Amino acid sequence: MHVKTAVRRTAAFVTAAALVLQPASVLAQQPAPVRLQVQLTHPGPTISRDIFGQFAEHLGTGIYGGIWVGPNSKIPNVRGIRSDVVAALRAIHVPNVRWPGGCFGDNYHWRNGIGPRVKRAATLNPDWGGVIEPNSFGTHEYFDFLGQIGADAFISENIGSGTVQEAADWLEYMTSDKPTTLAKQRAANGHAAPYAVRYLGLGNENWACGGAMSPDHYVEEMKRFTRYTRNYNPAQQSPATAMKRIAVGWDSGNDDFTDAVMKAWKAKNWAWDIEGVSLHAYTIPNSWEKKGPSAGFGEDEYAKAIRATLKMSELVAHQSAIMDKYDPDKKIGLYVDEWGIWTDSNPGTNPGFLQQQNTLRDAIIAALNLDIFMRNADRVRGANIAQMVNVLQAMILTDGPRMVLTPTYQVYRMYVPFHDATAVPVSFDAGTYAFGDIRLPRVDHVAVRREASAGNEKIQRLERKRKRHSSRARHRRFKALIAERNAGVVVTNDRRWVATARRLDLPLTICLLGDYVSPSSA
Repeated sequence: MHVKTAVRRTAAFVTAAALVLQPASVLAQQPAPVRLQVQLTHPGPTISRDIFGQFAEHLGTGIYGGIWVGPNSKIPNVRGIRSDVVAALRAIHVPNVRWPGGCFGDNYHWRNGIGPRVKRAATLNPDWGGVIEPNSFGTHEYFDFLGQIGADAFISENIGSGTVQEAADWLEYMTSDKPTTLAKQRAANGHAAPYAVRYLGLGNENWACGGAMSPDHYVEEMKRFTRYTRNYNPAQQSPATAMKRIAVGWDSGNDDFTDAVMKAWKAKNWAWDIEGVSLHAYTIPNSWEKKGPSAGFGEDEYAKAIRATLKMSELVAHQSAIMDKYDPDKKIGLYVDEWGIWTDSNPGTNPGFLQQQNTLRDAIIAALNLDIFMRNADRVRGANIAQMVNVLQAMILTDGPRMVLTPTYQVYRMYVPFHDATAVPVSFDAGTYAFGDIRLPRVDHVAVRREASAGNEKIQRLERKRKRHSSRARHRRFKALIAERNAGVVVTNDRRWVATARRLDLPLTICLLGDYVSPSSA
């Protein structure tokens, strides 16, 4: 495959890998080139790093076994948090982790998860498998985990079964630096300094598992919680560092909270405010009742899944149009804080644990959704894939002491250079992939610009090496070096050289030069 680039200014840019959306047999018959044209002189919005956020719910082995093994475990850990998972997540620069749910969050009462672990209440997890919740992983363990991986906090507060007082107490417990009773209790439990909470989710799916509320009912509840759940951390009192509050929005189905929430925001008084509205949308290959297998599928279910995931573009556009009606200046962000492919659970597993395999189809779906979010970065300020470990479209799968990084993880690793980069227009002929009556684009692409002076150490390092490899022969070897070490395409200065994306230890085709290796269900 050949790439044509247009570079008119001294800069560095990275392109999201062009992704093959069709199987190998088709590609072998139609080896058509794809040409890209990138316009560096027309920069777009900044792509928030929070688009690459994660989601960790008390569901199956997502927390227990996936993150938390306990300090006495033979699995290497730091204060009970498994070290291999931490190292893997640090490598993809996780910006934030949404916790504790999800529907679990609609039943979560934070006081059960503080204090000596041997004295914590054992409760039920009725939404996910009906198993015992030991509450061993609570507020302090969550923030310890965030500190180990270098991520920000995204707390989802309980509007469904909780009270305003409970939520207000939780925020005071986490963030107050004054010697209140709750702050002293936090210090006695091991953390004297206040925690920083970057995001606060104002409930979860309150149109369903969060209380089956009407939009108007939710709005009235949301306003009360917004008013009284305050962040007291002195480091978060300026506009630049202030906690962002995310209201529940559309669920990609028939119940639309967004209009009611945005209408109320437009007419709000000084006593309450929000900074974002959420969207939940999953890729379902077939139907909710029979979603389809996560592995061993045929080309028909591959095509259906890709078609389903591309509908995210329509959902984002629809949500944005509602928000534009009340907020044409785009002050309120759209946060797609639950998304990903949802298939039938693996055979022989607890269906309430939502365990599924992760294949190259998942990698394609992850990249396509991230591309959609980046193309809409003027409104989309954050997204959280479901979920981080062992659940649904996971980054990581664990089995006792063993751990494997999934194809989805590899996409997130490739997309690290896109964090907080500037979107630039890219034009290309996507072609057509056809299966039966399904018509889909053959490739997808996104380009961004990063200034080397903006702290992009990888590009700075590559530029220094490029200067040392000035001859044509050395230049060819340098391109091979980039192919091994860098994800995407890098163009520096006006030399117009491009490098293939790094080949991973799995046959995922993120190459822009050379032959594609097809996605498969194996």
